[in-house]
Amino acid sequence: MGITILNIALPVLYFALVWAYGKAFFSDASWAKKWKSTLLAVVVLFHLFYLFLRTITFDHPPVTTVYEILSVLAFAVAAAYAVIERQSKAKETGYFILNLSFFFQLISSLFIRDLLEVPQILRSNWFGLHIASALIGYASITISAVYGLLYLMLYHEIKANRFGVIYKKLPNLETLERMNLIAIILAFSSLTFAILAGFIWLPYAFASFSYADPKLLGTAALWLLYGVGIIARQKGSIRGRTIMALSIVAFFIALFSMSVINLFFSGFHRFS
Repeated sequence: MGITILNIALPVLYFALVWAYGKAFFSDASWAKKWKSTLLAVVVLFHLFYLFLRTITFDHPPVTTVYEILSVLAFAVAAAYAVIERQSKAKETGYFILNLSFFFQLISSLFIRDLLEVPQILRSNWFGLHIASALIGYASITISAVYGLLYLMLYHEIKANRFGVIYKKLPNLETLERMNLIAIILAFSSLTFAILAGFIWLPYAFASFSYADPKLLGTAALWLLYGVGIIARQKGSIRGRTIMALSIVAFFIALFSMSVINLFFSGFHRFS
């Protein structure tokens, strides 16, 4: 019963959250500016409890179906954004990011099914940690790409001397770059843990396995790209539009890894 109620409530909560951030961004509503971050924390905690409840009720990490994964991804986006907002002290971009969480959770809540019988391999805690940390990494990659797009939009608005709603409402270019860097560091840290958990889990999970699995190689390529980007950013080799373009390129590499590779290649990430 609790899972069913939360499954219905979460899209409603995310809609309310997006609405509050939208009112703060577009209408300068004082109540929304005051309470939106508190509402974000409440929604993230409710979602974390929901995922915990699914784990203990069905005795497996909630990452065994596409719709469970979408719910974890919705949580990962919201949680990653909460960290970025707290670290950067900039709260103006939440509307653009949290729409993703609302969309992912809405699809999940509409189509999710409760599975009691799953392959034993999917009950492994290492599997859950591997997938969850990878999803947090991919969520952070998505957020960094959104900041890249917002940065480029604002940059071109300034270059064209158009000072409309984007110029007035978004943080300045320096703040967007800092928020992007936080997202990149989150992505790199999460992918590091995902790769380590995968390397530990693989030998125990499969009698015959290969570290040349396309998905593992795709994740490693992303990890390497972000690592090089962080080092280059810290040394001042790349900044501004270049790092933003890199974020967008990394997003499309991630999209390729999660979709095209999954469709056309087989490997240990398939369990049927």
